[in-house]
Amino acid sequence: MSASAAPLSAELVLGRTPALKEPQLLGGVLLWLEQRPQQQGRTTLMARRPGGIPEELTPGPWNLRCRVHEYGGGACAIGRTRSGAAVAVFVHDGDRRLWRLDLERPGAEPQPLIPGAAEGRFNGALGGGLIDPHRHRWIGVLEAEGRDQLVAVSLEGGAPQPLHTAVDFCGYPALSPDGRRLAWVEWQQPHMPWERSQLWLATINDRGQLQDPRPVAGSGSLAAHTPADCSVFQPLWAGADLVVANDRSGFWNLECWPGAAHTAADASPQWQALLPMEAEFAMPQWVFGMATSAWDGERLLAIACRNGRWQLGELRRPGENGDPSRWIPLEQPFCDLAGLTAEAGRIACVASGPQQPSGLLELELPQGPWTHTPAAPCPLPAEAISQPEELWFAGHGNQPTQAWYYPPQGGGHPQAPLLVKGHSGPTGMARTGLSLGIQYWTSRGWGVVDVNYGGSTGFGRAYRERLNGLWGVVDVADCAAAATALVQRGLASVTRIAIEGGSAGGFTTLAALCFTDRFRAGASRYGVADLSALAADTHRFEARYLDGLVGPWPAAAATYAERSPLQHAERIRCPVIFFQGLEDVVVPPEQTDRMAEALSRNGIPVEVHRFANEGHGFRNGATQVQVLEATEAFFRRHFQL
Repeated sequence: MSASAAPLSAELVLGRTPALKEPQLLGGVLLWLEQRPQQQGRTTLMARRPGGIPEELTPGPWNLRCRVHEYGGGACAIGRTRSGAAVAVFVHDGDRRLWRLDLERPGAEPQPLIPGAAEGRFNGALGGGLIDPHRHRWIGVLEAEGRDQLVAVSLEGGAPQPLHTAVDFCGYPALSPDGRRLAWVEWQQPHMPWERSQLWLATINDRGQLQDPRPVAGSGSLAAHTPADCSVFQPLWAGADLVVANDRSGFWNLECWPGAAHTAADASPQWQALLPMEAEFAMPQWVFGMATSAWDGERLLAIACRNGRWQLGELRRPGENGDPSRWIPLEQPFCDLAGLTAEAGRIACVASGPQQPSGLLELELPQGPWTHTPAAPCPLPAEAISQPEELWFAGHGNQPTQAWYYPPQGGGHPQAPLLVKGHSGPTGMARTGLSLGIQYWTSRGWGVVDVNYGGSTGFGRAYRERLNGLWGVVDVADCAAAATALVQRGLASVTRIAIEGGSAGGFTTLAALCFTDRFRAGASRYGVADLSALAADTHRFEARYLDGLVGPWPAAAATYAERSPLQHAERIRCPVIFFQGLEDVVVPPEQTDRMAEALSRNGIPVEVHRFANEGHGFRNGATQVQVLEATEAFFRRHFQL
């Protein structure tokens, strides 16, 4: 890293770069969602035809956003009508209704599919759907009255028609190519989808209704050799074969049921492990619309994570002549991949690398040329970018634990301030794609360590389960141990270590300030301060999440109190800055207010920044810039830098 690089401004870091999501290929056209921070986080549908330039299909005020399970995802489905015309069906956040956009009519205006309620907003949350061309309809999830349903909506318009009511949660419907079978994922409280979930399969009868729905993979299914605790992710039809990621081996590996589209409705599932690997072919299902595998009509493509780095490849299935399964990496320079789609020998996904910003990666098969179109130009020359160095250290219980360390400008040294980052989730991971937010700090002389504490994904189920019952213990110990490891190696100052995080990372931040003496300042963005209040007052999707992370509520009330930073505010003896959206329904603002007030009463320097039009996770670029600048100024002032 260049020692003379100028510090990055917050506006360059956060105010301008859109987030690219959920690319889809249809008829040679690449379509994707683009969330724009400079437009208060509005999300729009983009398209690029072969040889063309990007075109915005849903200009303002259209805002494509799904609210199912609060975190959403899957706001737009792309497919074909019965006549073969290309169409998009999306959820508009303004009225929460489904709208249809004909993609082959230049200048076409979206048309509503669902009648509006008297107040102009649909009563319920819709999303995570697909186009059923055989019956000229959209199939997706309706969350209403505390339940999930699979529903259908005609592409000519009308009210949602129920297809299947889940016991609790459902999502990720996948339609067989002949339109006769529908697969989807279900899970039930108190478990999260990455803890225990099932793959369901049903036949679609002549009236378009589901017949004989049953679980065929995952926990509690009919599949043989299935442990009680296993989860599935993203069903995919590879022709007549059904493919799903299943972690019953200890890693989310791909499995296949050959000919599932044509088997008898009551046939026993015949799953085959395609290629057992110590790699993850899945992500935790926080939102709809994620994809780690794709079928281009001939090939099964996938992205796989090994020890925190993602790789793109083809999974060559066993041949008729007895050839074994093979994983064939596809050469390209990116190691942070998501949203895989494929069609007729062409692949697209969202990709970034340690020196390359997030953008759309396109690749021709067999291993042909690739192109990468960044969402925005990188404001840094390659030599000025601090690249992640893999750090393994002894974490909680002396277990090997991983993090990514970014040296400060000029390199790490015993006087360098250090920022420890705890990712959100907590079921999530620290990734290696270029983060200008991290470069903001390293360009100012800070080292940054992004910790994959116990409980993180990308390292197998056993690593993920380290956090079971120990949230606020394992994550805190691992973040402190990462900082200690860097101090012991002479790369950071023992007296200038700060910690920051958002949501669950905000909880880890506050707990680390309470229960360790390693840190000298902290920043919490919409962080959990009171576990008991979270258990009693959070939204439906996470209502029982803490049963696994902490203990059954209210039976384990004493543990909740023992771990809650709010109950131990007197133990925090260093400055803390808070950021909170006033529309947050995941972590209500009252939690941040109570925590800040408790610290103020104890004479601890505190700053609180509240944002009237933000929820859980800040979407507005101006908000993001303000948060970054205020955090850096707060730390600099208290560290006397």
